Amino acid sequence: MQLKANGKPLVASPSEFKVTILDLDDADSSVRTSDGKLNRDRVRVIRQIEIGWNALTGVQIKQILDAMENVFFDFTFPDPKAGGYITRKMYVGDRSAPVAFERKGVLWYKDLKFTLTEQ
Repeated sequence: MQLKANGKPLVASPSEFKVTILDLDDADSSVRTSDGKLNRDRVRVIRQIEIGWNALTGVQIKQILDAMENVFFDFTFPDPKAGGYITRKMYVGDRSAPVAFERKGVLWYKDLKFTLTEQ
């Protein structure tokens, strides 16, 4: 799988990758009536991606985090609905990255995980 942020390939393939297709509804006009029927006004369909890596070196994790430091960035990924790769403008949520160990002067991180959401 070849993921890209701002057109540049990420240095490592993730161990976890899940695309969720979300419907965004208008909060004011999407309501249930007294008989339980839903009046729905879907305004947009977006993608949300849960992504994670088991182990990364300090160099690798820096490249991934640097690629996503802007408020919004272009992200290329395989999309189940498109049946291939698409590029969407995304933003990233909280990023956790505990240090696992240091070996021969190289820091290794485990379980880098975050969620990307389409703008």
